[in-house]
Amino acid sequence: MIWIMTTIDQMRTRFETIWPHLDEKGRRLWAASEAKAYGRGGLKIVHDVTGMSRSVIAEGLRNLAGESVLPEGRIRRTGAGRKALTKINVTLLEDLKALVEGSTMGDPETPLLWTTQSLRTLATALQAKGHKIGHVTVGTLLANQGYSLQGNRKTLEENSHPDRDDQFQFIATRVADNQAQGQPVISVDTKKKELVGLYKNTGRAYRPKGNPIKVKGHDFEDKELGKVAPYGVYDLMHNEAWVNVGTDHDTSAFAVESIRRWWYLMGKERYPEATQLMITADSGGSNGSRVRLWKTELQKFANETGLEIQVSHFWCAAEETGE
Repeated sequence: MIWIMTTIDQMRTRFETIWPHLDEKGRRLWAASEAKAYGRGGLKIVHDVTGMSRSVIAEGLRNLAGESVLPEGRIRRTGAGRKALTKINVTLLEDLKALVEGSTMGDPETPLLWTTQSLRTLATALQAKGHKIGHVTVGTLLANQGYSLQGNRKTLEENSHPDRDDQFQFIATRVADNQAQGQPVISVDTKKKELVGLYKNTGRAYRPKGNPIKVKGHDFEDKELGKVAPYGVYDLMHNEAWVNVGTDHDTSAFAVESIRRWWYLMGKERYPEATQLMITADSGGSNGSRVRLWKTELQKFANETGLEIQVSHFWCAAEETGE
């Protein structure tokens, strides 16, 4: 009896020492070799010491005996191993998307998305819904869905309005409702104004050696060419964007004209049965919530097309701080 206890203790010591350094295949073969060396009852002893399932140890014994030969470079046979959680629980991915939908930020010009909720917070919320999942797996699922890990950026304003998050949630709900009904939802904004002419741009291009493209030495506005104001219209449903480049001022008339051109050149074809149009926009600029001309021009557009137009504005820092 003393010899048996000593042998098991030695096996446990070897197990604790070598286990962290082995992959799945190595652990299976090590456990099988220990069971084989122990002799009769070895499979049960190794199972008790390591916690490995008996079927895995038995598979290792078959590997050692040459009865089950794995292809080169594989640690298990094809089709073996644990199934993905998303296949075991078909609602997992939908529940995860629902949690991050209202807290997702991103640039509509790129496929990158990121969420303001931590992985552990999301994992806890999913566990409350009955899912057995850890924060590491949550991170893997988010990465597979196009989310990325982002560094901090100074974007938070002080004295944030207490209803700010409620407004974002309200807009997200309205967007989802309109999309569910097949109605168009667009996000509009004026992009960075650009000088027109031979001005320096960042980046490089292949040219004959010693023959770079010559540009102006100073970025003063050309009085004849002036600046251009790109106004973007982003279709959330189809992930498509329309940019109208204006050479005049960024006015509300220009903003609505950009929406009008998007509708007749893209939107009307995409949504032939549309009766409504939802617009999301910032609270400032040519499409600001307090700009009377913006509302007047939108009414003209509504009368012209027969569309019922809904506008939802996001919070503006200037409105919150009183600037």
